Amino acid sequence: MKSEKRLVFGTQKYLYLRDMVVEQGGFDKGEVEVKMFPDGERYQRVLTDADGRHVVLIGGTVSDNDTMEFYDLACALVKHGAVSIIMVIPYFGYSTMERSIKPGEVVTAKTRARILSVVPTTSMGNKVIFLDLHTEGLPHYLEGNLRHIHLYAKPIITKAAKEIGGDNFVLACTDAGRAKWVESLANDLGVNAAFVFKRRISGEETEVASISADVQGKKVIIYDDMIRTGGSLVNAARAYKEAGATSIAAITTHGLFTNNAIEKIKNSGLFEKVVCTDSHPNA
Repeated sequence: MKSEKRLVFGTQKYLYLRDMVVEQGGFDKGEVEVKMFPDGERYQRVLTDADGRHVVLIGGTVSDNDTMEFYDLACALVKHGAVSIIMVIPYFGYSTMERSIKPGEVVTAKTRARILSVVPTTSMGNKVIFLDLHTEGLPHYLEGNLRHIHLYAKPIITKAAKEIGGDNFVLACTDAGRAKWVESLANDLGVNAAFVFKRRISGEETEVASISADVQGKKVIIYDDMIRTGGSLVNAARAYKEAGATSIAAITTHGLFTNNAIEKIKNSGLFEKVVCTDSHPNA
C-alpha cells in the first residue's frame, strides 16, 4: 500500500534541507543516485518509487549545473508517476538579472522561469515555492498552469532583529533600492529606518554618497535580502559607523558569501554579528 506521506527529494546541494524537512515528521525521504561522467555529464537514477506519490523536490538555481540537475530530476519524477509535485526553490539564483538594460542582454530570470514552466504537468498540477525573491515580479515570468507561492522570511527576520537590537535600534539597508522593504520591516518592529545612497563603480564595487537618517549613538542592524561578495554591505556599514553608529549587525535571507565574503566582513572589523537563513548551501 502506498504511503500517504509526501515523498521529499533534494538535489545534491540541498540534501541538507531535504533531511531537515524529513526530520520534522510526516514525510518520507526520497533517494537518488547521482554520478558524474569524466566529460562532466550527470547520471541520475531515482531509487525511491515515486509512482502514485505526492512529491516535493527541494533544490536551488545556485548555478547552471544545479538548475539543470533540478529540472532533470523534476521531469523524471513526473515521468515515473508522481501524482503531484511541489518544487521548492529556497534561493532563485537569477533574480538580479530580471530585466535588460543594455541592448542584447539576456533576461536570465525569465529564461530560467521558462525551464520550470515546461516540467511535465502531473495529474494534480505543478506548484513552485519561492523564498524572498529579489524582485516581486519574477513569478510573472512563469508560464502555463504552473502555480506559485512566494514565501516571506519576515517573521524570522523580525525575530532576529529583536534578539540582536532589543527595542532601540535603527533598521538599515545597503541602498535605496531596498528602502521600501526595510521601511515595512521597521514599521512592524516599531523602529526607525535608514538607507544609503550609493554609486556603482563596477560590477563588484560601489561607493556610498549619503545616508538618509540620523544613526548617531544608535545600534544599526542592516538587512539585505542577499549577501554576495559583501562589498556593498561593508561599504554601507562603514558609512553608518562614520555617521556615529555605536554597533552594527547584519541580517540576510540568502547568504551566498562568494569571493571570500566572510573573510571580508570579518576583516572589516565593523560587525558584531551576521545572521542568515539556510536557504543557500554556502550558509
